[in-house]
Amino acid sequence: MHVMVTASDETITTFSDLRHFVYQTLCKHHELLVNSFPTSESLLKRGEHGACGVLFCLHGPRAVKMTAIWEKDHNRVLFYGPTGKRYCQVDVNMLIVPEQELLNNLATN
Repeated sequence: MHVMVTASDETITTFSDLRHFVYQTLCKHHELLVNSFPTSESLLKRGEHGACGVLFCLHGPRAVKMTAIWEKDHNRVLFYGPTGKRYCQVDVNMLIVPEQELLNNLATN
């Protein structure tokens, strides 16, 4: 049984920093070798209100997927294991992600 962990991170200031932080955290928690598994990202939208977050997915061994969701409104990242159970929440204190930067980064990856 995992205990819900709440933390904060002040080193994230760009979408690229966020992407790196999520990847490193997923690899570390699931004991995976960094830079050995691919990731994908999907923009999350809420009706006509536009983007409300990003779904990050790390594609691990044997088709196992670990995910994290960045919630734009609450400026936090929620981490989920392969069973879908949330195990960590990280509040991002100083994240500055202009809408256009987010869309451009997703379009190029």
